[in-house]
Amino acid sequence: MKQEELQKILEAHKKWINSKDDGVRANLRRADLDFSCWPLWCGSLAVKVCKRIAVQLAYHFCRLDCDDPEYIAARNAILDFANQFHRVGECGKLEKR
Repeated sequence: MKQEELQKILEAHKKWINSKDDGVRANLRRADLDFSCWPLWCGSLAVKVCKRIAVQLAYHFCRLDCDDPEYIAARNAILDFANQFHRVGECGKLEKR
């Protein structure tokens, strides 16, 4: 999927979130988002994804450098799920903190 295509999908999804007539809920279940950016804005909320993408996002979340105890507890709670990332062999298995 090219950036322009993804942008159109996310713009339509934002309209869907805001109950616009021409809005469409995003469905990225077949998208390969390796080497892409996930936009952190309200329009990227509630996007339908497959487990592969959810695992990839969880892995990235777990790689954040944050020493807050609540973050560490949340990170450790999803670590087994995050370590199912398809590139964990290349990026490294995550351990509990």
